[in-house]
Amino acid sequence: MKSTTMISEFNLVEIKSWLKDFFVLTKIRAVVFNDRFRELGSYPEEHAPLCRLMRSDPEALKQCTACDREACVTAKSRRSIYIYKCHAGLTEAIVPIVFNNIHTGYLFLGQIFSFPDHETGWLEIESRCNTYHIDMDVLKSVCFGLPIISEKYIHSASNILKSIAYYICLEQLVVLREQDLSVQIDNYIVSRLTEDIGVQSICDHFHIGKTFLYTVSKQIYGTGIAGYIRGLRIGKAKKLLTEQPEIHAKEVSFACGFKNYDYFIALFKKATGVSPIQYRNTKTAVTINQN
Repeated sequence: MKSTTMISEFNLVEIKSWLKDFFVLTKIRAVVFNDRFRELGSYPEEHAPLCRLMRSDPEALKQCTACDREACVTAKSRRSIYIYKCHAGLTEAIVPIVFNNIHTGYLFLGQIFSFPDHETGWLEIESRCNTYHIDMDVLKSVCFGLPIISEKYIHSASNILKSIAYYICLEQLVVLREQDLSVQIDNYIVSRLTEDIGVQSICDHFHIGKTFLYTVSKQIYGTGIAGYIRGLRIGKAKKLLTEQPEIHAKEVSFACGFKNYDYFIALFKKATGVSPIQYRNTKTAVTINQN
């Protein structure tokens, strides 16, 4: 069985140029996300002061990320512009990018202060954000410095963004490419080998079930996904032990994604028959003799 999936590729240089023009006209920051809710580019690149302040708190940042993802899901299901308030009370909008009837990504605009007046807006934002570990006096000052933007203006800006989404597809600034799922999984694992990756995180990322992932892994790699990850980590450890003798074995274990040094030693010995130190010494001795 060869499992494939469609992935979207964007001409980001051209798209960012359009986002810049959008900002010049509206003074509203716009962002492009791919179909997996990952931010690809924006204009301006830096978040607005209020959002930077919010994202300085880990819990607030977590809520920001969850809010963006939920909005993308809603826009996808509606197949139209979705205007909403984020967890902090600011107004945002999502426009799905649909190419050949397939959702390839999203255009996002925000974060907009849309209230009758600054005092009303501040009271709502304060009530939503008072549990976060941020300086509320600074937050208030930032809020009172924001321009008040009407709902009518937001709808107009959203329609302009919708036109940009149409143009992206019309000019083929986004294309669909079929890629073998095993290649994607392999790239995902290799790029995150030092992180705490596992079956569930892979399933969540690729939107597949555990049984399906196990089947693909067995057919492609000849082992379960957990065994495949361990094999890659041991392989990387062997390479580091051989090529960088100055690095302590404990540092090698962490560099390969093992959080427990004793577990690394046991696993390495099971895979090679010797401890990491013995393996390094043996390889070093062979190299010296060859020279």
